[in-house]
Amino acid sequence: MKVKIYTKLKESVLDPQGQAVTGGLKNLGFNTIKSVRIGKVIDIVLDDMSALEAQSQIKKMCEQLLANTVIEDYNFTFEIEGKSYSF
Repeated sequence: MKVKIYTKLKESVLDPQGQAVTGGLKNLGFNTIKSVRIGKVIDIVLDDMSALEAQSQIKKMCEQLLANTVIEDYNFTFEIEGKSYSF
Protein backbone atom coordinates (compact mmCIF):
# COMPACT_ATOMS: atom_id res chain seq x y z
CA MET A 1 0.00 0.00 0.00
CA LYS A 2 1.40 3.38 -1.04
CA VAL A 3 0.80 6.32 1.26
CA LYS A 4 1.41 10.02 0.63
CA ILE A 5 1.62 12.30 3.65
CA TYR A 6 1.56 16.07 3.11
CA THR A 7 2.76 18.49 5.78
CA LYS A 8 2.91 22.27 5.81
CA LEU A 9 3.24 25.00 8.37
CA LYS A 10 0.00 26.16 9.95
CA GLU A 11 -1.34 29.42 8.55
CA SER A 12 -0.53 31.19 11.81
CA VAL A 13 3.17 30.21 11.58
CA LEU A 14 5.61 32.39 9.65
CA ASP A 15 7.01 30.62 6.56
CA PRO A 16 10.36 32.30 5.73
CA GLN A 17 11.06 29.85 2.89
CA GLY A 18 7.67 30.58 1.36
CA GLN A 19 8.31 34.32 1.68
CA ALA A 20 11.68 33.95 -0.07
CA VAL A 21 10.09 31.99 -2.92
CA THR A 22 7.32 34.59 -3.19
CA GLY A 23 9.92 37.35 -3.53
CA GLY A 24 11.94 35.33 -6.04
CA LEU A 25 8.93 34.66 -8.23
CA LYS A 26 7.96 38.32 -8.18
CA ASN A 27 11.53 39.27 -9.12
CA LEU A 28 11.23 36.92 -12.09
CA GLY A 29 8.16 38.80 -13.26
CA PHE A 30 5.43 36.57 -11.86
CA ASN A 31 3.51 39.50 -10.42
CA THR A 32 0.24 37.62 -9.93
CA ILE A 33 1.72 35.72 -6.95
CA LYS A 34 0.10 36.72 -3.66
CA SER A 35 1.95 34.27 -1.41
CA VAL A 36 3.65 30.88 -1.32
CA ARG A 37 3.63 28.29 1.49
CA ILE A 38 6.23 25.51 1.40
CA GLY A 39 5.51 22.00 2.64
CA LYS A 40 6.80 18.49 2.19
CA VAL A 41 5.57 15.15 0.89
CA ILE A 42 6.47 11.88 2.58
CA ASP A 43 6.00 8.64 0.61
CA ILE A 44 5.60 5.43 2.61
CA VAL A 45 4.91 1.86 1.50
CA LEU A 46 3.00 -0.23 4.04
CA ASP A 47 2.05 -3.88 4.20
CA ASP A 48 -1.53 -4.60 3.15
CA MET A 49 -4.11 -3.89 5.85
CA SER A 50 -7.66 -2.62 6.21
CA ALA A 51 -8.45 1.02 5.50
CA LEU A 52 -9.33 1.60 9.15
CA GLU A 53 -6.05 0.11 10.36
CA ALA A 54 -4.06 2.07 7.77
CA GLN A 55 -5.75 5.32 8.78
CA SER A 56 -5.01 4.64 12.45
CA GLN A 57 -1.35 3.73 11.86
CA ILE A 58 -0.65 6.65 9.54
CA LYS A 59 -2.24 9.10 11.98
CA LYS A 60 -0.08 7.71 14.81
CA MET A 61 3.04 8.02 12.63
CA CYS A 62 2.24 11.65 11.90
CA GLU A 63 1.38 12.54 15.47
CA GLN A 64 4.43 10.80 16.96
CA LEU A 65 7.17 11.57 14.43
CA LEU A 66 6.43 12.77 10.91
CA ALA A 67 4.67 16.07 11.65
CA ASN A 68 5.36 18.66 14.32
CA THR A 69 1.70 19.15 15.17
CA VAL A 70 2.43 22.29 17.21
CA ILE A 71 3.36 24.20 14.05
CA GLU A 72 2.37 21.90 11.16
CA ASP A 73 -0.84 20.58 9.67
CA TYR A 74 -0.86 17.27 7.81
CA ASN A 75 -3.11 15.19 5.62
CA PHE A 76 -2.61 11.92 3.80
CA THR A 77 -3.90 9.72 1.04
CA PHE A 78 -3.67 6.01 0.32
CA GLU A 79 -5.29 3.47 -1.95
CA ILE A 80 -6.63 0.01 -1.13
CA GLU A 81 -8.07 -2.30 -3.79
CA GLY A 82 -8.52 0.57 -6.23
CA LYS A 83 -10.35 2.77 -3.72
CA SER A 84 -8.67 6.05 -2.66
CA TYR A 85 -8.86 7.46 0.84
CA SER A 86 -7.95 11.00 1.88
CA PHE A 87 -7.67 12.31 5.44
